[in-house]
Amino acid sequence: MIIDSHCHFDVPAFDRDRDTCWRNAWNAGVRAQILPAIDRDGWPRIKQVAASLPGLYPAYGLHPVYLHSHQPADIDALDQWLQREPAVAVGECGLDFYVEGLDEQTQQVYFRAQLDLALTHDLPVIIHARRAMDQVTQALRQRPGLRGVVHSFSGSRQQAEKLLDLGFFIGIGGPVTYPRAQRLRKLASWLPAEAMLVESDAPDQPGQAHRGDRNQPAWLPEVIETLAALRRESPEEIASITRENAIRLFRLGSLHHIPDDQDQARVIHSPIP
Repeated sequence: MIIDSHCHFDVPAFDRDRDTCWRNAWNAGVRAQILPAIDRDGWPRIKQVAASLPGLYPAYGLHPVYLHSHQPADIDALDQWLQREPAVAVGECGLDFYVEGLDEQTQQVYFRAQLDLALTHDLPVIIHARRAMDQVTQALRQRPGLRGVVHSFSGSRQQAEKLLDLGFFIGIGGPVTYPRAQRLRKLASWLPAEAMLVESDAPDQPGQAHRGDRNQPAWLPEVIETLAALRRESPEEIASITRENAIRLFRLGSLHHIPDDQDQARVIHSPIP
């Protein structure tokens, strides 16, 4: 069994064939997916999609790239939403200093507020960090006890070591399958197994074999196979340790049922508007 620690399975790119993509993922061994939010308007949809199929678990937050969609009141709304709605994490939140036109100070306000909410609600955080790893690490250091994952990690080994010292996980996805991604592949070879998660980030970031296509969680085994080759371990070992890491971080074992084949047989298909 594989757990996809980061999949935007709720977005319109999957509306035409979500059930088929879910079955393909299931048949490929992907039995659970974490669905992070990008903005306030998407929270009800994530809740609905997560409830529609087994093994889909919601996370709620405000993505930095969608800064222009956010309002200051969204932080209070997120606090109230998390009080009412079960969630496995706060996110996707973070900092993006690569995309032009995103005010860095305003990003910091939303990011730090969401970190505080994660502490308040005793939830992990799912972090987006692009050209802002040092600033992200600084904010995490100021909040002892916070736990989470930096997804689709693209930083250096030194930056990764600082995150590991804070008890954070590193998310690895499709980019590791590209031979030219030498720094990432070296990092993946070195990364302690107990700090690693695997992710699709679907519909984005497909692996080399599907370059230019809409990514989907059914292709996540290709990431695992690449990691296994780089680390000289078996795919089964990679799947097992990353599964246990995800269960531990998101508390899936104690709070949620991990689906099995009987769950697939009980699925009732219904369109999601």
